Amino acid sequence: MANQGNLFIISAPSGAGKSTLLERLVTEDKGIAYSVSHTTRAPRTGEADGVHYHFVDESRFMELVESDAFLEWARVHDHLYGTSRAPIDKCLKEGQDIIVDIDVVGAALVREQAAQAIGIFILPPDFKSLEARLISRGKDTPQVIERRLNNALGEMKRVHEFHYAIVNDDLETCYGSLHSIIVASRCKTEANKDMVGKIIATFGQEG
Repeated sequence: MANQGNLFIISAPSGAGKSTLLERLVTEDKGIAYSVSHTTRAPRTGEADGVHYHFVDESRFMELVESDAFLEWARVHDHLYGTSRAPIDKCLKEGQDIIVDIDVVGAALVREQAAQAIGIFILPPDFKSLEARLISRGKDTPQVIERRLNNALGEMKRVHEFHYAIVNDDLETCYGSLHSIIVASRCKTEANKDMVGKIIATFGQEG
């Protein structure tokens, strides 16, 4: 029987570099999967259904809510977002790690149902750096950028709710820290009790 996989909750203020880190992580580490959320918002340029999100209308989304398909769900900026329960359960049972990329409110809701989840928060080095990143990516209006910066402060004040905090000052260093946490979590005694038990059992066998 495979050991239980790890559920990682990863949050960060918009513009902290979380998406870049996670894209690299799931590309380079085949032992970890990415939880694809459902949303009622329209796809943005370059987004693909089933890859970045499962794009559905509000009627279909509420059907999924009624069938208890989500580990958590919420309305954010006039759109609905939900974390699918079944793919997460499947990965964990098969011994595969899985990442839930979610905001701090959603992270708290996931922890209510999955106390074993490991929380990782990605921080920007400072306000000016975050502001510069949001402006340079050219995706948002000045009003949206101002709102994201205001939201960032509230989000970062909840960093104590997470097991780990990583500052994304240097991308390579930050990625190294993130991947180290993933690897270390796989070595926890509790996660490997079946394997440990089998090894110990061999010491009672005659040569």
